[in-house]
Amino acid sequence: MAKVAIVYHSGYGHTKVQAEAVHRGASRVEHIDAVLIPIEEYPTHWETLDEADAIVLGAPTYMAGASAQFKAFLDATASRWAEQRWKDKLAAGFTNSAGYNGDKLNTLQQFNLFAMQHGMIWVGLGLLPGNHTSHGSPDDLNRLAGFLGAMAQSNADEPPELAPPASDRATAEHLGVRVAEAALKWRSGSHVTAGA
Repeated sequence: MAKVAIVYHSGYGHTKVQAEAVHRGASRVEHIDAVLIPIEEYPTHWETLDEADAIVLGAPTYMAGASAQFKAFLDATASRWAEQRWKDKLAAGFTNSAGYNGDKLNTLQQFNLFAMQHGMIWVGLGLLPGNHTSHGSPDDLNRLAGFLGAMAQSNADEPPELAPPASDRATAEHLGVRVAEAALKWRSGSHVTAGA
């Protein structure tokens, strides 16, 4: 059994939809215990995060970076960083914004650098870009062509029931499955190369 913790902030509900999709994907993988942690509850979940094999970070992109609420969580991990408690855990990330670009890459890079400071191992999306040829469609997985993590776009005037669109939700589910499968391999030691 491996544990995947998904910690997220959602200002208007759109990133929560994305987080739930990551959780759904991870939960589909056999022998995975997936836990969804809203940012408001992280102070009561330190033990869960410390015990997780993988931590998936998710926040909306506000003003070219993660929301202030999520950044406060990142900063609150300083004692864990000092003790390297999360070293060699897997990490991944997802983000959402109203704009198609919205500088979402910067948020994912922020998460990636955070994970690197903790000595974690980053798991990318692992998908080719969707919707990038004349035969492509907005319904394709990875329609926003992200690689570092799952990106979603939600029209600012649409409620979470409608946005992000189904393809972005499916892309987030894919990330959940990928992280969960990687966590099982990592936990079982199958990442160790021959002769190591």
